[in-house]
Amino acid sequence: MPNPFEAVWNILKTTLDNTNEPKSPLNVIEIGDCWKYVSVIEEFIRYEEIGLNTSTDDEVIELLNDVIKTCESQVKRITTFMRDEGIPLPEVASAKPKSNSKEIPLGVKLTDDEITNGIAFKLLTCMQTCAKGQADAIRNDVSIMWLQFYSEWVTLGTTLKTLMRKRGWLKVPPYYYPPGSPTN
Repeated sequence: MPNPFEAVWNILKTTLDNTNEPKSPLNVIEIGDCWKYVSVIEEFIRYEEIGLNTSTDDEVIELLNDVIKTCESQVKRITTFMRDEGIPLPEVASAKPKSNSKEIPLGVKLTDDEITNGIAFKLLTCMQTCAKGQADAIRNDVSIMWLQFYSEWVTLGTTLKTLMRKRGWLKVPPYYYPPGSPTN
């Protein structure tokens, strides 16, 4: 899926690259944000692997594969960045082995509703972490990296929300009608 924010990134990156700003060392907050993000994303991948092992729904499986591709791409980019900057990588959980969803007992197996709502929660966590990282960033290259990650989640989030709404899995709080207003 083409990213609608690519043109914006290119303009922003060109503008920021032309500032001739010296590349300063990362500060401890930037390092901590990177370290935390790798941990969060790797944990997200483990959840998606569990979803792949339990779902039989073609649309959910396609969504899980798309999210895994995004996570793996982001992990690759941020870990390369961290290695280049001399930042040690966090220890992460091992990949889940593939299993047959028909062999998982119903009391243990996640439903597609649970899987998609779990993805929504984890996606929100990733977006918040990206927004914090972007706000904390002093260096332009770090700021752009967070903006790219965030926009990738926005794109996936719209696909997720559409699927959840279509299937009736979207959790919507009660609507608010101020006193005296029409309730139609």
